[in-house]
Amino acid sequence: MSNTPVQWDHSVDVLIVGSGNGAMTAAIAANKMADKEVLTIEKSTKFGGTSAISGGGVWIPCNRYANESGAKDSIDDAKAYLRSVIPEEQVADNLMDSFLRNGPRMIDFLHNNTQHVRYESLEHYPDYYSTNKGAKEGHRSMEPAKLNISQLGDEWSDLRQSHHMMWLFDRIAINQVEASVLMTRGKGWVGVMAKMLVKYITDIPWRLKTKRSREIATGCAGVARLRLAMRDQQLPLWLNTEMQSLISDDAGKVIGAKVLKNGQLMTIQARDAVVLACGGFEHNQEMREQYLPKPTSTAWSAGHTGNVGDGIRSGQAIGAATDMMDGAWWCTTISVPNEPAPRLSIIEKSLPGSIQVNLDGQRIANESQNYMAYLLELFDKHSEDHPNVPSYQVFDSRYRNKYIVGPIMGSMQPDWAVPKDYFDGEFLFKANSLEALAVKTGINPQGLADTVSKMNAFAVTGNDLDLQRGDSVYDRYYGDPDITPNPCLAAIDKAPYYAMIVNPGDFGTHGGLAINENAQVLRDDGSVISGLYACGNCARAILPAYPGPGATLGPAMTFAYQAAKHITGYDDAQ
Repeated sequence: MSNTPVQWDHSVDVLIVGSGNGAMTAAIAANKMADKEVLTIEKSTKFGGTSAISGGGVWIPCNRYANESGAKDSIDDAKAYLRSVIPEEQVADNLMDSFLRNGPRMIDFLHNNTQHVRYESLEHYPDYYSTNKGAKEGHRSMEPAKLNISQLGDEWSDLRQSHHMMWLFDRIAINQVEASVLMTRGKGWVGVMAKMLVKYITDIPWRLKTKRSREIATGCAGVARLRLAMRDQQLPLWLNTEMQSLISDDAGKVIGAKVLKNGQLMTIQARDAVVLACGGFEHNQEMREQYLPKPTSTAWSAGHTGNVGDGIRSGQAIGAATDMMDGAWWCTTISVPNEPAPRLSIIEKSLPGSIQVNLDGQRIANESQNYMAYLLELFDKHSEDHPNVPSYQVFDSRYRNKYIVGPIMGSMQPDWAVPKDYFDGEFLFKANSLEALAVKTGINPQGLADTVSKMNAFAVTGNDLDLQRGDSVYDRYYGDPDITPNPCLAAIDKAPYYAMIVNPGDFGTHGGLAINENAQVLRDDGSVISGLYACGNCARAILPAYPGPGATLGPAMTFAYQAAKHITGYDDAQ
């Protein structure tokens, strides 16, 4: 803030910081609603951010794709479900109601005003707390329809691609449905894989460009579709352009930003607003230490490495309030030698024939429950005397050969074909007995033996008397339907035995700038910072319990839409 007039190097109506789903939704909407001149900036050399490396799911109850599929749902049911896991003191009604009311409208807007933004309803992907009132067994989450990356033309190589775990053999893009079928060896999995391989091999022209498939899926497909819509509207996207700070006028209104574009400092005027959509702080160790539960490490995060809290810190610098900074989108992760980022361990821990234990040899929580709830339980039970970090996934050779385990492709990749450095003591352990495995890992041998014995008994009866694994619809989603009487429980009794180090990771933080129902950023006293909006992981979470697949992208896009409406005065009242 200064009395000296700013010398602007560039001027637009709306400046958007970030290039994920939230940012691009804001850009498309602000331009379509009122023909606003919009500029989107991204600090890295590739666009897409956290959204691009994600699974791409978008959780929006009562969306058009669910309705077209004949799903039975209501906003009242959705709110009852959300209130069963998110108390009002955590997320006020004005925020929750804004999300529920405007999420379907946002999807309608993108569908009706673009040729490219298209989703498919996930019929069988249940809400994560599937036994709660108002929960549904499917059709609240969508995933982006696949498309060919070549549609981006020269920009295809600028797209940040989905996490490497979402590529079969690191070459063929797979969506959420296919990942479930392949990893659980569900009905028809061989045919699904064969069809993918044939399509991949026969696309000779694209094989000459890159080892990865022309067809893309999950997060990067969602981003690509939004970028194609932006291009149809001739909306610019500047890469290698990092925001340095926000610029306010003497009245406290945000009027622009200082940025570093290709190494050159410049000022960009935002005549109407700045929208921050530039991720959380998962790769800022100092902020993790300040806000998150211990132990904590950037090394365990599968989030975008560029997320170091830029938007949050720029807001704080001009007096913005923050909220929910002690939380993240928790998920167990595994760090595989020589891979660029940790993998999310979601399906592996749910499949029958394995358990996750601490150094006492004790199970920590129901391994098949949703990943957010699992890690919240892990942190709650963690202590210096009985640490849950590190923990280990323990399984036998039957499990090892049947399922895909992290990077190991089951029986298609016998141990002699597994890289030797996997067994160097930092990732994977193998022994011919449980006792020997315990000695190698430092797990209490008697504790491990007792836990496995109990689990083997539970597998016979189908009842996990300790932690009720397999009792809910969500538990069974990643179970093995061929295993009875409980698809989440199988014996661990066939040597050799294996243990894999599992860390309390995340795919982003969920605390950030305080906002209202229009995505306007607030001060500590609840007043609005004029001209400043935020959405996504640089804003406080709307669905902090992670109620279903896509509970980050759904609110990010909805509040981006809300920001555009408020900036333009657009009225979508039905």
